[in-house]
Amino acid sequence: MKLIMAVVQDKDSNKLSDALIKADYRATKLASTGGFLKAGNTTFLIGTEDKNVKDVMGIIKANCQSRDQLVAPISPMGGNADSYVPYPVEVQVGGATVFVLPVEQFEQF
Repeated sequence: MKLIMAVVQDKDSNKLSDALIKADYRATKLASTGGFLKAGNTTFLIGTEDKNVKDVMGIIKANCQSRDQLVAPISPMGGNADSYVPYPVEVQVGGATVFVLPVEQFEQF
């Protein structure tokens, strides 16, 4: 058995959730926040048998696409103003960061 932890952008959360339900996979959703952009994310916890990992990964990949987004800069409060960029910067967001972990024991009460 494996535990799949997928951190996805909030914009992709509902689409992924619907696709997992349609494929008959159960998941727990946790609200989370990214460190770089301080933007909302959703972390999915999906427990599944080893043989289903490839299928779940395909569902995640199909529903969580990366895209470019303009981000307003954050002004340096007391920091070094030399590195401050006063105009929006294009960064890549979205997609999914996925961890697949072995599960030693699983109990459901």
